[in-house]
Amino acid sequence: MSQNQNGTWVRVYPPQQPRPSNGHVAVGGSDRLCLNPKRDHKPENYEDLQLEFNPLVFSSLEHYLPPHMLHLSRDVKVQYMRNILLRYLPESERIRIQKHKEYRQRIMLNYPRLHKEIYSMDAEKFFTPSFLRAIKENTEASFRSIMAEPCKGIYTFEMLQPQFCEMLVSEVDNFERWVHDTKFRIMRPNIMNQYGAVLDDFGLECMLGRLMSDYILPISRVFYSEIGGSSLDSHHGYIVEYGINRDVELGFHVDDSEVSLNICLGNEFSGGELFFRGVRCDEHVNSETQPGEIFDYSHVPGHAILHPGRHRHGARPTTSGNRMNLILWCRSSAFRELKKYRKDCSGWCGECKRKKKEKERLLVMATQQELMKREMQSAS
Repeated sequence: MSQNQNGTWVRVYPPQQPRPSNGHVAVGGSDRLCLNPKRDHKPENYEDLQLEFNPLVFSSLEHYLPPHMLHLSRDVKVQYMRNILLRYLPESERIRIQKHKEYRQRIMLNYPRLHKEIYSMDAEKFFTPSFLRAIKENTEASFRSIMAEPCKGIYTFEMLQPQFCEMLVSEVDNFERWVHDTKFRIMRPNIMNQYGAVLDDFGLECMLGRLMSDYILPISRVFYSEIGGSSLDSHHGYIVEYGINRDVELGFHVDDSEVSLNICLGNEFSGGELFFRGVRCDEHVNSETQPGEIFDYSHVPGHAILHPGRHRHGARPTTSGNRMNLILWCRSSAFRELKKYRKDCSGWCGECKRKKKEKERLLVMATQQELMKREMQSAS
């Protein structure tokens, strides 16, 4: 199962539409995207436009426009991409998004911020020196120099400075007190977490956008290109809280993201380990765990764990104290659009990969048996 923006867990079935033979993906009418992006193209800036979608979505999708459109006016490109996006966003969803914008505006107009300095990106004060050096060098070698890969596709590393963790925790506590005192009804991160807060909803959206685009995207380009890591263009950032009078554990699930960042912010606690059980596509999300896919992770304050959103996982009970984590779901609209027309997930789904290998093994065995049969017949 996966979770949509409403916090509902759903099983997603890709539409059955044929892939055209001319190298484009048809999405209805004359609106098409190219399967292969033009990476050296510099997209337009759409931040000044009032549109239904995040401006980064348009900048990301522009790489996938047909070549003849890349140098047309911005208005033409906006209309073209908007037509594509609206085919997958019904009227009810557009109304929900507008109401959510109004909800955020009410919070930001009334909530008194405690630590104003964390609402804009200050890398030197937020991140550890080792992490900043790796990002500045921006090479696979520099990333691997600060990372461990305890399980294939899962990376752990030291990331946040203690002072920033403390300020973010106290900001969330301050927000929770304001919610309680004003009796303001807020939306929780998802239906599985009854405690915690959506950071985007009270002013941290821009800072988290920078976190994704400037610090997570360079890493995901290297390690997650096959699952949309090169075209991350939107995010969902939130805090989860576990412990006494909070959530205790988190059930087995997959995230509504291409790449997920999970950072422990601290507090004294025990338990709460994450457990991972393999990457799966929608069709195989409930399939059995294979040997080599089992991995458990114990949280360390200030340390991050980065993994594919489709990597099945959960959290064991927090047995004492309180734990707070920052979660950033990073998404790629281009990957989600093109995934609907690609049926082969064997490049990243563990079960698809296993079935493909098994099919190849059986084919080799059948070929060997046929050759042996022919040799025996010729010998006789």
